Amino acid sequence: MNTLNTHSKLIGYILWIFGFMGAHRFYYGRPISATIYFFTLGLFFIGWIIDLFLIPSMDRSADLRFTPGARDYNIAWVLLTFVGVFGVHRFYLGKWLTGLIYLLTGGLFLVGIIYDYWTLNAQVSEVNSRLGGVNGVVS
Repeated sequence: MNTLNTHSKLIGYILWIFGFMGAHRFYYGRPISATIYFFTLGLFFIGWIIDLFLIPSMDRSADLRFTPGARDYNIAWVLLTFVGVFGVHRFYLGKWLTGLIYLLTGGLFLVGIIYDYWTLNAQVSEVNSRLGGVNGVVS
């Protein structure tokens, strides 16, 4: 069982500021509710306010669900959010070909960015598993 901290409450609360758009829910690996929040302004701001108190449990759940390791979830999320259209988060994960495609196509015409918001936690977990988990040693 994973007891290491893969996600940050601080980043969760910072993203909660934009939570009416689902940002913190994407970060904690809840893409379906994040998409609902995006289209309903955080369930008409009511869900957004309730989430202020749910972030600690979402953080614990993400810490248990995702594999810690050589690639940091927080760095990957910051790169996706601020320079994702240039593929920097994919370069960080060692996905050089798709990183280059994103760089040349603006995040594959933004559709790739949406896909990555839905799947980034799983992508980082997969890379961490392949790199040997916490120690970062290839198994």
